[in-house]
Amino acid sequence: MNLGAFSISLAVRDLAASRAFYAALGFHPVAGADAENWLILRNGQHVIGLFQGMFEGNILTFNPGWDQESRETDPFTDIRDLQAALRAQGLQMEAEVPPDSTGPANLLLRDPDGNAILIDQHR
Repeated sequence: MNLGAFSISLAVRDLAASRAFYAALGFHPVAGADAENWLILRNGQHVIGLFQGMFEGNILTFNPGWDQESRETDPFTDIRDLQAALRAQGLQMEAEVPPDSTGPANLLLRDPDGNAILIDQHR
């Protein structure tokens, strides 16, 4: 099962402090806006999203149709096919994609420890 690009989305209390901390680890901004309270940071193939006041807890994020450089991949496994495969494995989703829809969509499930896993397709 190809889930696409991987990143971790962190719920942060202070975007500027988190940005400075991760800059010291070699991460640099590639998307987002301080004024909107979110940034996407990259260090080589590693991607971290910083989100202030947008959600509780950290989220493992997968992006079908993207590689680790946020470039579109073709072919890719559509999120509706991923959802069907996950359901066939007996996994339950907290938020689902309408199976007859097309284009961008997202679904949410949790691992056995309650960690959120977001599959977020942008195309």
